[in-house]
Amino acid sequence: MTMANAADPVKAAFVYIGPTGDHGWTYAHDQGRKATEAALAGKVTTVGVENVPETADAERVIRDLASKGNKIIFATSFGYMNAMEKVAKSFPKVAFMHATGYKMGKNLGIYDVRTYEGAYMLGVVAGKMSKSGKLGVVGSFPIPEVIRNIDAFTIGARSVNPKITTKVIWVSTWFDPGKEREAALTLISQGADVLMQNTDSPAVVQAAQEKGIYAFGWDSDMSKFGGKAQLAASVLNWSVIYNQEISKVVDGSWKPSAIWYGVKEGAVNIDNFGPSTPADVKKLAEERRDAIKAGKLHPFTGPLKDNTGKEIVAAGKTPSDADLGKWNVYVEGVEGTIPK
Repeated sequence: MTMANAADPVKAAFVYIGPTGDHGWTYAHDQGRKATEAALAGKVTTVGVENVPETADAERVIRDLASKGNKIIFATSFGYMNAMEKVAKSFPKVAFMHATGYKMGKNLGIYDVRTYEGAYMLGVVAGKMSKSGKLGVVGSFPIPEVIRNIDAFTIGARSVNPKITTKVIWVSTWFDPGKEREAALTLISQGADVLMQNTDSPAVVQAAQEKGIYAFGWDSDMSKFGGKAQLAASVLNWSVIYNQEISKVVDGSWKPSAIWYGVKEGAVNIDNFGPSTPADVKKLAEERRDAIKAGKLHPFTGPLKDNTGKEIVAAGKTPSDADLGKWNVYVEGVEGTIPK
């Protein structure tokens, strides 16, 4: 392998689970890629590969990117974990970063955004705006990241209205507008009047708009699809991480690390409040955001009970990041049981 000249830009690659036009998760990652390419103009060239399934295909794509001289590869979905681990061992001089995973290696790091902070802030708004006291969540897969978001949303809502309950419908996909819409309509028919999703298309916001109830932008602003239905959006800024990690590859200081950035680092924010959100509700959500930023508020600080009434976090205690990383319990207020 020939060494690149110092003047040659570093090649960075991104592997995406969905289309960059999903207006959710993949879109947010791709916006981060573009922002970093602009910020490091002349020092980096980037490429993104869309719609890569979490199968053997992922390994083929990642291997191909590594063999084409990319110096750092970001894989942006949980299901790429084993493929990343395998390929990283074959290319010891390439930096690998896996989003939302937990396996690390000599040249394999992990990174994530504290999406639960965004979910908590949306929950505060939902709790204030719900008239029925019933919230609905369209869930993708029952992994810790998603369960954490459902719980944080419910904790936020119950902090302003202790009688709130949350119903979840699992769709077993990250991106399928038809399934997402069907789940949203089912939740609405069951009495939910504010919806959140942990899926990637604007279908939930569109269904809410159609039925005259409320929803949120998830991962990015979805107001152009939801109009008055969007109360606010939890917006992710991945460029904070991409900029930092690619800069380290450029200057030769990159080492694998475990990154989990949130409101404090500017990686997640509540934004794009809609016309239906009263000024006092917006103000309350922003106050909670500022408290999270200042380290005065953590959504999972106890006392917390699970939905069978058992204490899971004692009063005044906060779970460690390691515990949050393995989170696998519904908090009080979330109905039903987690699918196996």
